[in-house]
Amino acid sequence: MAEIKSTLEKVMERVAAMGPASQEDFSGEEITRDGMRLGAGYLRGAEQELASALAKHPEASRKFYLDGVVQVLLRNIVLPRDDDQQTTERAMQGLLELGKGSRELIEVLGETKEILARFLQHKEQLRQQLESALRQQLEQAMAQQGMQNNLPGTIDPTLHPKFQEEWQRVTDQLNEQYGQALEEHKTFATQLVLREADGD
Repeated sequence: MAEIKSTLEKVMERVAAMGPASQEDFSGEEITRDGMRLGAGYLRGAEQELASALAKHPEASRKFYLDGVVQVLLRNIVLPRDDDQQTTERAMQGLLELGKGSRELIEVLGETKEILARFLQHKEQLRQQLESALRQQLEQAMAQQGMQNNLPGTIDPTLHPKFQEEWQRVTDQLNEQYGQALEEHKTFATQLVLREADGD
């Protein structure tokens, strides 16, 4: 009877067949991490010009630095929680610099800004509508119970548990809808930046 190999033995054979990771793999990962640090420094304002910072590195390793920088910039282009979008603006500026201000990239990032602005506007509209609808429901319920005259001032529907539950559902849907469009634009922007960088 043939010997049945355990799953672990099979996995170990596959790992051995792949061979050891090359020195290039390790150095590439380290250079990418350095690029990520460079991107983070740019977002903090410590690094003023990405293109000139990248140009200081040998051409053979520049792609790894660029990958790291682009990863950090893209991670910081996110759906806003409030009107403060300075980090997102700075990240887009960095991508524009790396993409040498190509017309296509300007268009894609312009559309990205529109997505973010529409998201904030849509979010605010939905919040106001939800507050108004819940306020009416609460006022009607209190009027039916004869409690209207017992409450000072106006009702704050945002304190009601139903508001929090509905608002979470609405924001989840909104984030999914706009997040998908944002990711598509970020993917396209990445392709354009890398294409321009390869044209050096």
